[in-house]
Amino acid sequence: MAAARKSGADALLVMAHPLTFSSVALLAKLTTKNHLPAVYPFKEFAESGGLMAYGASNLGLHRRVAYYLDKILKGAKPADLPVEQPTKFELVINLKTAKEMGLTIPPNVLARADKVIR
Repeated sequence: MAAARKSGADALLVMAHPLTFSSVALLAKLTTKNHLPAVYPFKEFAESGGLMAYGASNLGLHRRVAYYLDKILKGAKPADLPVEQPTKFELVINLKTAKEMGLTIPPNVLARADKVIR
């Protein structure tokens, strides 16, 4: 993170990956320590100290998995089921982290958030 900051990075976009998801708290700590604003893919990142998260709702994704699993267990062929994209997205902003980094989140962005951590 320090090297990214020194090389001119202004922000970080963290992608959804098992490695990043297993290091939620560490990523939040390092980005905050290095004053590198980061946007994460799931609300759990912001809830663990990350600046903000925007991505598909995990609850919504898991519900759709259950729906598909039910269909398959009842005999449907997976190849016959339609491919779906998420329809529910969440924006979570952690104001505690913003304050620690010396950032101000504009009121119009806060108004759009599904959850604001104070």
